[in-house]
Amino acid sequence: MIFATEVDSRVTEELSEFIESLVNNPDIELSVTLGFVRDTLQDSVGDELTSEEHHQFGNEGSLYAEVESLIEEYGEDVMAVDFIIAKASDELSMLIEALIDYTEDDITITLGSVRNAITEGLAARLVGEGAIEADEEQTLLAEIDALIGHYGEDLPAENLLRFE
Repeated sequence: MIFATEVDSRVTEELSEFIESLVNNPDIELSVTLGFVRDTLQDSVGDELTSEEHHQFGNEGSLYAEVESLIEEYGEDVMAVDFIIAKASDELSMLIEALIDYTEDDITITLGSVRNAITEGLAARLVGEGAIEADEEQTLLAEIDALIGHYGEDLPAENLLRFE
């Protein structure tokens, strides 16, 4: 498993969005690996994409070059979903920041502790303060559960903040 902080430093937002579109495409029945992503990029843009002059970042070949670099490092059979940059929504980011503010400085806020705070009423408190909408509590719970499902309970929540 590739950790969120590593993904952020290794994958551009554009490649992350492209991978996410493939992973979420119901018409794709194959496993979406880095090799599959590379092949899809090559098929969509053409063979000129693989020429040396297109391997520089900043042109249409940059995504291809980026995937090739990832394949060299991780292999073509690695699941591409691990290279999707996940960020908390603005509302969840606000909740995480509130939890950080309410917690002692030496305690790391993890995704698991964020989930516990939501179930223990932090979201309700933020609703009462007018910081988030009343109907957001269930959405926040579903979002944190999805992040925990992907990264595990022990990932520092600060790594997924949308704004800092």
